Amino acid sequence: MGIKTIVAEIDAEISRLQQVKTLLTGNSAAGKGHAKRTSGAGLSAIPAPRRTMSAEVRAKIAAAQKARWAKVRKSAK
Repeated sequence: MGIKTIVAEIDAEISRLQQVKTLLTGNSAAGKGHAKRTSGAGLSAIPAPRRTMSAEVRAKIAAAQKARWAKVRKSAK
């Protein structure tokens, strides 16, 4: 089997895989080497909703961080 034959078979397999990827993702730009962009900056037009923490959780995190810093200061002395 010659090198040209092997390269041709690899190219054929890549082509088949790109077609399968296009079918699975539904992305017409798949296999062309670039992603489909929805705006100039490449970001989606609809921002993701912001996640919020309750006041109770923020207080717990703050208390834990204060305890960590207190431990560091105590060991430094």
